[in-house]
Amino acid sequence: MSCIYSGSCSISSFLAHSISHNSRPYASISKPSSIQCSLGVAEPKVAGTAEPLLLNAVIGVDVERPPVWLMRQAGRYMKVILFSDILTPLSGMNIPFDIVKGKGPIIFNPPQTLVDVDQVREFMPEESVPFVGEALTILRKEVNNEAAVLGFVGAPFTLASYVVEGGSSKNFTKIKRLAFSEPKVLHSLLQKFATSMAKYIKYQADSGAQAVQIFDSWATELSPVDFEEFSLPYLKQIVDSVKQTHPNLPLILYASGSGGLLERLPLTGVDVVSLDWTVDMAEGRRRLGHHMAVQGNVDPGVLFGSKEFITHRILDTVKKAGKGKHILNLGHGIKVGTPEENVAHFFEVAKGIRY
Repeated sequence: MSCIYSGSCSISSFLAHSISHNSRPYASISKPSSIQCSLGVAEPKVAGTAEPLLLNAVIGVDVERPPVWLMRQAGRYMKVILFSDILTPLSGMNIPFDIVKGKGPIIFNPPQTLVDVDQVREFMPEESVPFVGEALTILRKEVNNEAAVLGFVGAPFTLASYVVEGGSSKNFTKIKRLAFSEPKVLHSLLQKFATSMAKYIKYQADSGAQAVQIFDSWATELSPVDFEEFSLPYLKQIVDSVKQTHPNLPLILYASGSGGLLERLPLTGVDVVSLDWTVDMAEGRRRLGHHMAVQGNVDPGVLFGSKEFITHRILDTVKKAGKGKHILNLGHGIKVGTPEENVAHFFEVAKGIRY
């Protein structure tokens, strides 16, 4: 899942070149079958303000329109983007994996016992992925605070799901079997991911990220009661840890299909909840409370429609979100085959909005 920023810029090829030769793990995970957002740039700052539009919107500063960025795989849509994967930390945690064309991520030795989990190391980003920090530093310097630099990490349950399942899954039987038959094993693994992702977020922030999005893509495979045991405490632990050292760093939580868990997501302590398109934006606002910043949530399929239809859906979403504390985005990522001109139109309309 990659970020899209529509502004013109000449540094994307420089960034890609500057890190692609520095690390074999980077090269091995930059394949389109499971690309996730690692770093990106979103929205220029408003003239006369000290911070980029996205940061001001999150904290409730009066802005003239919602900031906008898009996520998902498909390199041809990108302007300023650095590819990586939410599974990037695994190699540095002694969890060997590869991404196989046509299959996605393959975990070679999925942990099944406490002995297996004991072999998992806590992630040290400055040692395992120095190229991420270097790239963020370069990107932040080149952008010169004219736009917000975003960082990205995977949430503990989502990372554990990939690892325990041995890769992608449709039914999540292995992770649920472990959760319900050997919960101590799963909790031990989740704790290592929570500690590691807190470090990774801080590392990205120290390197230049001005906001970080946490992807808990698979948490919505859990029932509410199981979410409260296997996801929520670890997300809250990450947020609490980050806020101790980086109290002003905005944290965004994205969990697709989260309608059944919506009221529980703010309990993590994040600053922004990203809604997918299955939740009506106005209803989501009511359920979350207007104090909570939201992101989303145009259906990605809308971008296959006419320009008039796209415009209507964008304006409808913005109207339902209300003024302020809203980041305009899709409810998920851009789908393969989406017309490029429709993506351009999305940004053109979004940037022309005025409250």
